[in-house]
Amino acid sequence: MIRVARLERRATLVDGLQGRDLSGRNLKGMNFSNANLEGANLTGANLEGANLSEANLSGANLSEANLSGAILTGAILTGAILEEAILKGADLEEAILKGADLKGATLEESVLRGADLTKAILFGTNSRQIDLTGANLSEATLEYSDMREADLTGINLRGASMKRVNLTDAYLEGANLEGANLMGAYLLEANLTGVNLKGANLKGGYFEKANPAGATYDDSTILPYLTPSQLASMIKV
Repeated sequence: MIRVARLERRATLVDGLQGRDLSGRNLKGMNFSNANLEGANLTGANLEGANLSEANLSGANLSEANLSGAILTGAILTGAILEEAILKGADLEEAILKGADLKGATLEESVLRGADLTKAILFGTNSRQIDLTGANLSEATLEYSDMREADLTGINLRGASMKRVNLTDAYLEGANLEGANLMGAYLLEANLTGVNLKGANLKGGYFEKANPAGATYDDSTILPYLTPSQLASMIKV
């Protein structure tokens, strides 16, 4: 009977949440897995440690929400607003964030392996030590974001806007940066092994001690100052 009561309580909590106003609510540790929260207002809500795996949060407003340590694996956040949201240590593996707005969000130590952030806005985020392995950020905006020590192995950043992004000590092996704008970007001691830089703009970028071995570029690529050894290690196609 106790188990049945708990299941009924959970059903009451997660059903009928589409478009609901849950702003400022304390939802810490709650289980919203597979819930339909499309268009819900969760502005300033406390969702620390909450389970939102496979939840539908399309168009939801999560501005200034606390999602530290939350589980959002496979969640759908297409067009969601997460401005100034705190997602430190959150798990968003395979999540869909197409066109999501994460301006000023804290994504430090979060996991977004295989996530889809096509055309997402990540302007001025704190994304230190973020794991974006195999994620799709084509045409995304990452300008002025702090991505030091990030793992961007195999990431797709084709056509992304990345002016002044800080990728110091970041790992970008096999990343696709074709047509990306990295003007003034910081890539000090970054691993750029095998990166696709065709058509990329790296004017004014900082490449001290970066490793671009095997990186490909073409006549349309705008390179920053590189040491002779760095340039010799790259492949012109």
